Amino acid sequence: MVRGKHTGTSCGGRKLGAHILYRNVSAAALAIALGFVLTPEVAVAQSYSFTNVQVEGNQRIQTSTIVAYTGIERGKSVSAGQLNDAYQRILDSGVFETVEIVPQGNTLVIKVTEFPTINKISFEGNRRIKDDAMLALIESAPRRVFNPTVAERDASNLAEAYGAQGRLASTVTPRIIRRSDNRVDLVFEISEGDTIEVERVSFVGNRVYSDRRLRRVLETKQAGLLRTFIRADTLIEDRLEFDKQVLRDFYLSRGYVDVRINSTNAEVTEERDAAFLVVDITEGQQFEFGEISVTSEMSEADADEFRKVLKVRPGVTYSPSVVENAIRRLETFAIRKGIDFLRVEPRISRNDRDLTLDVDFVLTRGPRVFVERIDIEGNTTTLDRVIRQQFRTVEGDPFNPREIRESAERIRALGFFETAEVDVREGGSAGEVVVDVDVEEKPTGSLSLGGAYSVNDGFGISLGLSENNFLGRGQRLSFNISTAQDKEEYTLGFTEPYLLGRDLRFDLDLGFSETDSSFALYDTKRAFFSPALTFQTSENSNLQVRYTWDEDEMISRGDDSSGFPLAGPLVRSEINQGAINASTIGFTYTVDSRLNGLDPNSGYLIQVGADYAGLGGDSEYLRSTAKFIAQRRVFNEEVTLRATIEAGAFSWQGDGFSRSIDRFVLSPSILRGFEPGGIGPRDQSPNGSGGNYNDFLGGNYYAAARFDAEFPLGLPEEIGLRGGLFYDVGNLWGLNNADTGAAGGNIVGRGGSYRHVVGFSLLWTTGFGPLRFNFSKALKKEDFDQEQSFDLTLQARF
Repeated sequence: MVRGKHTGTSCGGRKLGAHILYRNVSAAALAIALGFVLTPEVAVAQSYSFTNVQVEGNQRIQTSTIVAYTGIERGKSVSAGQLNDAYQRILDSGVFETVEIVPQGNTLVIKVTEFPTINKISFEGNRRIKDDAMLALIESAPRRVFNPTVAERDASNLAEAYGAQGRLASTVTPRIIRRSDNRVDLVFEISEGDTIEVERVSFVGNRVYSDRRLRRVLETKQAGLLRTFIRADTLIEDRLEFDKQVLRDFYLSRGYVDVRINSTNAEVTEERDAAFLVVDITEGQQFEFGEISVTSEMSEADADEFRKVLKVRPGVTYSPSVVENAIRRLETFAIRKGIDFLRVEPRISRNDRDLTLDVDFVLTRGPRVFVERIDIEGNTTTLDRVIRQQFRTVEGDPFNPREIRESAERIRALGFFETAEVDVREGGSAGEVVVDVDVEEKPTGSLSLGGAYSVNDGFGISLGLSENNFLGRGQRLSFNISTAQDKEEYTLGFTEPYLLGRDLRFDLDLGFSETDSSFALYDTKRAFFSPALTFQTSENSNLQVRYTWDEDEMISRGDDSSGFPLAGPLVRSEINQGAINASTIGFTYTVDSRLNGLDPNSGYLIQVGADYAGLGGDSEYLRSTAKFIAQRRVFNEEVTLRATIEAGAFSWQGDGFSRSIDRFVLSPSILRGFEPGGIGPRDQSPNGSGGNYNDFLGGNYYAAARFDAEFPLGLPEEIGLRGGLFYDVGNLWGLNNADTGAAGGNIVGRGGSYRHVVGFSLLWTTGFGPLRFNFSKALKKEDFDQEQSFDLTLQARF
């Protein structure tokens, strides 16, 4: 007789207890049992022969199915080993709690006890993960046969889901409740436990970069004051693996080609509520580019021509991204010259004596492979063409592996998909490949509700609705309402990133705004409509051309308590013009060195723009602006230095007079230390009550320069506070197109003078966004200027 069963009925920890039956008979124990049971038979005969098979105890499983599991044919001799195999096959079917095989003469009796069916599945103790999400993680299901092994595996999967949220102390225990008709209720009892927070992140082996600098690289953060809002301080294993990669990329991009991330060790406290993370690094030496050369192994590719395309120069810090950029430029140049299947192989020679790397870009001929087709799957909402637009390759083009990889990155960067996999397989014939794109879509709409505070506009709320993949066409549609103490704005925006299937972005913005500023003695209303086209002119520059129609109006606030007008005579004359509309065409040309990523520690931005109003409408003027920003990190990237220079010119060319809202008015974002409109020409006409007005009027020209230095304060990193020093200098002048006669010669500041401001900043990185507190003091100013010694803004990042 061969018998076996699964024992146990309830669970403790993650092990099923006494009410759940297990298969605990090992091969060795079974062999011993067979020895005792079958020894008398073996002494008489070495084999069995059955003319009849009888099955007992089965309710759902048919007898013929169980007999088929045995693999024993009637009338044929079977050995004891074959009987054991038959027993094992029945047990391995996973549907029986106990199995017993009893030879009775020429009859084989098989006694079974079936596993119960699952009546329902429930979860107890879960708050962080909802029942629906848990059901998606387990294999067990109602109306299926209960299997203890599967239940254990389900419990393990649920515990891993909690571990991914940093709750490593969580436990999941499966239990069953017996019901009638051989049914059970499966219950997963869950103890979620607390998240394990990273109390401290430290590094071993780093000599060039401080712990503070390296902590800014990692996704994992130290637990701080805002841990309720910032979940990055939770110990998650997958995040640690990601951190190792980004830390390695950080060093490689700075020339440390021998860097090794030896280990990331997390020590969990006995209470299992905190961890100390230690990262062991071997930095190695920093390398620079040495000799840069191009060698051609293709007769149609002139090495000298390709060498001129390169922007890599000797003496620059080595970075793999710079090499990748160079390869991309060379292959793109080859396509423009009509040279197909050209591949660029960088051959690097190491010079340890002077710590340089010579790079020889070898132009070789790749295999003659073409793209047969591009197959796209998984996109239920997004149109195929939205994904195909990310490919620079179409069916029939030469196959370029690098281009396919870059296309995959562009697809992921869309933000429309949870996952996006791009693979290549052999095509229908030799020399052809098929590109498979498999995506999993995710929600692309969002509703945002938030609050804001500005020293200039006061407290306000904002409501935004946006859809980044409108109707699956890859278009963006947004509607925003922003209300503040002194300003209300309503805008509707639409963006088509690939107009007419080309790399041409189309933007359309419509809006209406009202202001009731405490810095002006009049209110304003503005409605606008602005379509724009933007296209790349080079790898790091673009050009935007736009048209704008707007109508704006200055609205009087009436008189003061003494019956005198609040605004001076010049502003009143501008208010009397009523609503004025302008039809404007303009452009902005932008050069951004950060787009090519050649230097992670420095960069610059150049913007030049002009707008001409006069294509119909009531106004005719020319407005031009220019801005230059340069930034560099020094002292092992601990200190950031930034310089910003900008200027503008306004020329009124129409009939009548321009208004204050047409001319330039400087805000604290351009020149700190003063109120909006705090410097520049002002109307100081007598107000009739023994005093003078002091209305700001704006100016035709402005120039400003801002110099910033940002640095650590030595405080714990988790607080998120950094310090800054700044020096601003600026001027606003010119008023030759205003109705100055209305002021009776009481205009001051038309000639302008440069104001100088110094200050200190506190930069606070919070869960609500980066805040910047500016404390300033004007070193040089005019008596009529309006100072503002404190300013709180969202920190603008270059």
